[in-house]
Amino acid sequence: MSSPTTPLLKGWVPLGCGSSSSGYFRWWYKKTRVEKKSAFTDLLCAVPLQQIYGCPLGGIVRGTITCGKFCHWQLNPKKYHYGMIITDQFTLCLHCKGQTVYQQVLSVERPSTLQGWNWGYFSHYAFYHGLYPRAWMVYELLGQNVVLTCHQVFLVIPYDYKDSSLPVGMFIWEVENNNEEPVDISIVFSLQNAMGAKEDKSGEHWNDPFALQEGGKRVAGVLLHHCTPMNPFTLAVASWEKAGMVLTHLIAFSPTGSGQDVWRDLLQDGKLESPTNRSRVTAKGEVTATAVCASCTVPTRGHRMLELALVWDMPCIHFGSKEKLHLRWYAHFFSSNRDAAPALSCYALTRYKEERKINMWQKPVLENSQLPFWYKSALFNVLYFVMDGGTIWLELSPDCLPQDLQGPGRGGWGSLSHFLPVLWEYGRFAYLEGQEYHMYNTYNVHFYASFALVLWPKLQISLQYDITVMVINEDMEPQQYLMSGQTAQVKLKNVVSHDIGDPDDEPWRRVNVYLIHDMANWKDMNLKFVLQVHCDYYLTHNAIYLQDMWLVCQRI
Repeated sequence: MSSPTTPLLKGWVPLGCGSSSSGYFRWWYKKTRVEKKSAFTDLLCAVPLQQIYGCPLGGIVRGTITCGKFCHWQLNPKKYHYGMIITDQFTLCLHCKGQTVYQQVLSVERPSTLQGWNWGYFSHYAFYHGLYPRAWMVYELLGQNVVLTCHQVFLVIPYDYKDSSLPVGMFIWEVENNNEEPVDISIVFSLQNAMGAKEDKSGEHWNDPFALQEGGKRVAGVLLHHCTPMNPFTLAVASWEKAGMVLTHLIAFSPTGSGQDVWRDLLQDGKLESPTNRSRVTAKGEVTATAVCASCTVPTRGHRMLELALVWDMPCIHFGSKEKLHLRWYAHFFSSNRDAAPALSCYALTRYKEERKINMWQKPVLENSQLPFWYKSALFNVLYFVMDGGTIWLELSPDCLPQDLQGPGRGGWGSLSHFLPVLWEYGRFAYLEGQEYHMYNTYNVHFYASFALVLWPKLQISLQYDITVMVINEDMEPQQYLMSGQTAQVKLKNVVSHDIGDPDDEPWRRVNVYLIHDMANWKDMNLKFVLQVHCDYYLTHNAIYLQDMWLVCQRI
């Protein structure tokens, strides 16, 4: 399946400044080739659709990684990377009576690198199920009488403003041994110190082992320090060190070679060598990877469970303009110094059993016999976009002033008595109109999509306060619109903003990046604002919110 780029292009390229039919192209060329920035919507370089994506890992608005093929990364605001990182895999090793009887990468791929590994898992014996925020992969091992189920859990829980924000994903491996003898099983999680971007080869990246003792339990694994000049982050792969389970690791190996040394090390005894020293720092043009192995013995006709956590810690971010450093919301609960990955790993391994709250939330819908199966699936799976929509959730510093939070104009906020308290308590929330439409909180679209935030109503209230401030403000900067060719100011006072900005610039400070039409002429935006206030009050019964919004509703 591929995206309908040709008909779409035919309809949009003639957009002109006045009578010119090349207006969009001229604007696109200046933006992308001269200014070296991305277009808010790029009609000339559409991304082809592929049926290879699974549910995104993690909670709300801290960047996402699509599990399954690890082929869809979005850690930096707006920047999506769709290429598959072939090193990011799970590998299974079965050991019986002192020798390895089966060793296989659990992937159907046959790549040109890491050819020393056993690739090409038979796809007819692997099954994927997604019911967001959970997913399952089932592997039936032909000829081994063993069934693996990888249960992927993401702590996305309604009305929870902590766990739902965390940059963590859990892989719970349930092993069913149907043999008449015990089997030693090892699950290896290999991960490249990368996110599929050109910065992966910028150098100065390195890995090191870690262990953290907390509450009588010990979590251990490997940290992957990705030290890019802008928005550096740390990945972590971790598990428990506990009785009945052995945790080993390989700090670093080259993902561009054959991988033969890694394969032979695991093949020997189902374990990895576990060096204690950190890896060397990568040179420019070089990439590195790590592997963590969890092992246990599964008794005759018995079950065992292995838990592996993946964490990505990027607490501080810049948007494209690099004007201001922002803190992600989860830094409200954990360190903001990019050293929280061990603590996040421990927390995730402890808290994933809160999945029962997801069961309680979904159960009434799933057990409703009057609803068709396709509807049940769509109702939950469509929520993935709340997390994977280029979404951000930022913390406000306690000393933040109202004038620090507003866009052009910077006036009128005094009438909003609860504006700062809401943003201090729940942060700022924004999501893109689409992965190829780089505008945050596009209001005419949000009006129809806001039902999803019924599950996190405080985020909706926060978002609406931000929009309200933009309504009161104005931006008198002139802007030429592509459809009419006319010039008008970017934002009129007492008119609802089309959007709150582009992540490639500085959202909230510069709004209305949509320049196809002059939105001040649209007749529906102000009406949708009033209707949204009514919906919010109906659901929350927040009288202070209604009082603040009523003053603005009268203006528009």
